[in-house]
Amino acid sequence: MHAIGVSTLISDSGIIRYRLVAEEWDIFNHPERPSTWRFYKGMLMERFDTTFHVDMYVQADTAYLHDQRLWELRGRVRIRNVENTRFFTEELFWDMDRHEMWNHQFMRIVTPDRTLHGTDFRSNETMTRYAVSNSVGDFPAGDIENDSTGTDTPSDTPSSRRL
Repeated sequence: MHAIGVSTLISDSGIIRYRLVAEEWDIFNHPERPSTWRFYKGMLMERFDTTFHVDMYVQADTAYLHDQRLWELRGRVRIRNVENTRFFTEELFWDMDRHEMWNHQFMRIVTPDRTLHGTDFRSNETMTRYAVSNSVGDFPAGDIENDSTGTDTPSDTPSSRRL
């Protein structure tokens, strides 16, 4: 199947929860191979709260859905979660059976008061609990505990530090 100019609503238990928007959507079904959905020209998926406001979105330049369970997002991947944290990367995988997301590429995470950069990202599927390896970031000084030597004092602690 090949569809152009797609905007579809997806319900969960009779309540509209998601909207999928894509310029082109290809579905490949073969009796001997798992089905694949391809969004070569990008896709946007929005999740609605109970009052139909967008509380989360996922956007990518290119996306694939393998066997109705594994999303592969490529290109400019942009996500905003319910906590208004924004995620930026070039690659992201989302396993809907295991309810987790991950990548091994560079990831930038922006919250209202913090920025974190790193690689080897892992998260739950709502992007509210996550871990990033090889990370650096900017944090308010109050979020960093004094080191064990006790050398940090309020007078020599800057308002933010680079980790």
